[in-house]
Amino acid sequence: MSFSNPLRAHASSLSNSLLKAALAAGVIATFGCATTPMSQSSASSASGSMSAPTPDPRVGLRPGLYDAQEAVWNLKVVSETKPSEKFAGGINSDLAFTGNDVIQGSFSGYQIWDISNPAQPVLKTAYFCPGSQSDVSVYRNLLFVSGEDLSARLDCAPGGVKDTVSKERLRGIRIFDISDIANPKNVGNVQTCRGSHTHSLLVDPKDPNNVYVYISGSSGVRSPNELPGCVSLSPEKDPNSALFRIEVIKVPLAHPEQAAIVTSPRIFTGLTEAARHGETAVDIAEHKKELDAARARGAYTATVFGQEQVAPSSFVAAQLEEIVKARGGTGAPTAADSAKLRSEFQAIVDKMVGEDPSKKAGPRPGPSQCHDITLYPEIGRAGGACGGYGLLLDITDPAHPVRLNAAADSNFSYWHSATFNNEGTKVLFSDEWGGGMQPKCRATDPREWGADAIFNLAGTDMKFQSYYKLPAPQTKNENCVAHNGSLIPIPGRDIMVQAWYQGGISVFDWTNPARPKEIAFFDRGPIDTTLKLSGSWSAYWYNGVIVSSEITRGLDIFELTPSPFISQNEIDAAKSIHFDYLNTQGQQKLVWPPTFALARAYVDQLERSNGLSSSRISAIRQSLAAAESGAAGARQSALTALASQLDNDARGSSDAAKVQMLASAVRNLAAGRTAAAGM
Repeated sequence: MSFSNPLRAHASSLSNSLLKAALAAGVIATFGCATTPMSQSSASSASGSMSAPTPDPRVGLRPGLYDAQEAVWNLKVVSETKPSEKFAGGINSDLAFTGNDVIQGSFSGYQIWDISNPAQPVLKTAYFCPGSQSDVSVYRNLLFVSGEDLSARLDCAPGGVKDTVSKERLRGIRIFDISDIANPKNVGNVQTCRGSHTHSLLVDPKDPNNVYVYISGSSGVRSPNELPGCVSLSPEKDPNSALFRIEVIKVPLAHPEQAAIVTSPRIFTGLTEAARHGETAVDIAEHKKELDAARARGAYTATVFGQEQVAPSSFVAAQLEEIVKARGGTGAPTAADSAKLRSEFQAIVDKMVGEDPSKKAGPRPGPSQCHDITLYPEIGRAGGACGGYGLLLDITDPAHPVRLNAAADSNFSYWHSATFNNEGTKVLFSDEWGGGMQPKCRATDPREWGADAIFNLAGTDMKFQSYYKLPAPQTKNENCVAHNGSLIPIPGRDIMVQAWYQGGISVFDWTNPARPKEIAFFDRGPIDTTLKLSGSWSAYWYNGVIVSSEITRGLDIFELTPSPFISQNEIDAAKSIHFDYLNTQGQQKLVWPPTFALARAYVDQLERSNGLSSSRISAIRQSLAAAESGAAGARQSALTALASQLDNDARGSSDAAKVQMLASAVRNLAAGRTAAAGM
């Protein structure tokens, strides 16, 4: 996600550095929402054309919390479920899946929903445990939950942690035993120096006894008095610095209470700050107005990386409180305290964001942490979305990841997440420009900013191909930017569903990495007539449905519907993939079991690409239908003969690779082979 608490929009823009400082002071804001009866209004039911409906029905949708107008294309809305009582008015975050259950993280803890009937999700657990966004992952009977906020308590109690140094604080990973999923038990915690903003779970196919958790912590370094060994100095001043590294935690599956950090890889060594694009003219003008108004009311400001910013009032209050304590006073700060803070404010901010005015100008260091890391152990690679860079990592030794390459792009502001295609020949990075609270999908915003960047991979090389951004302009009242998504297991193609906050969800085809194309969407109107946090945090495919974590409205579930872009056979083949569990940032290899739907899906794709003549397509379909209805022996003979014919077809096809996929699928059907569809 984009922020460690709702105040924080990532350091993707310069204005967010002060918000980081607010985080370091333990400040968190809450957002309350009034509830109204659920209703649904479809602004579009068009689903048969080769292009999106015109005008785009996502533009101009009526706002509302539970009664906002909706637009849907090539998707079916299966259910829309409100948060449970304890979580209503809170902030939902990321998702993980196990069996028939979806685990939904939240700034209030996590909820576990039974989606065995996707039309009627049933709440199994509402585990109240305040503490930042609670990024979640699951494996077998173990649930892992991130904690980063300074107010997060080890005992999950409300009320926060008041002391600057406290043994009651949790910043790191909580481990729960969910063998009884209705009654999770905290069986271990691993504390880290910068907390865990996100984490990624690596299941190493070579190590059945352990799993590995990669920690991305983005908050300030905690005091060594609270956690021994935490060093806030830069690595050149102290080689044990907690900056410019990630943590790798090894978790023995039989003894999760023994989980511990085993390495702290410095995967950022040698990187310098990447070029940034700044802000648009519209944003610059708006920022000036905000600064003028802030100065007029006496707000505190500071220059961060060359740009003047307004400090959050909560951060100022925390600094004033420290000044009062330092002079041994009590009660409200005096005018003298305020004057002292104002005179020292710039120096305080410089120290917090790593600025040193005495140093000579020169290249700044690159990122000191990743936002998120997607692990793909089957190919031995990981994609690190790390602030100013997208990293390609070698993870063949899980405890010792090695940086293979790093991509920078001045059109990108904050590299947020990564997704590989199934073959591992491409990687897509998202850019969370402006963080989660900013409206960055307006008509005035550049198409290359706040988008996805798609790269071809060849060995250790990453070659940029194109950008993909939500095509529909959103309003200034809708936080919107690229966020979390996953592959949809359409065989032979690269199809992805992605969350865009209040831009809704977008399904797009990036099989041709130079020309990604939207093929389905869902969107709601703004949550309010002013800018407030809401929208889809994550949208992932899981065992036949798309599940979206709606930040304020709850849990949404969708199904793909047939269209000129995706056939029913392709959908059926996708549904043949079954996962026992799913953590999207721990990507699993997709293996399709041999089915007639799989073969027919490839035939549909060949028809769409004109890879074979229409008469040959018709003949192949007839052969498949006859084989499917025939007796076992006759079926095997017919399919074997068809596979041989397809080998010949491939020689003259304009889409020979796809014909070979079809031939292989038919040959597997003939052999009666089975294949594992998930892990």
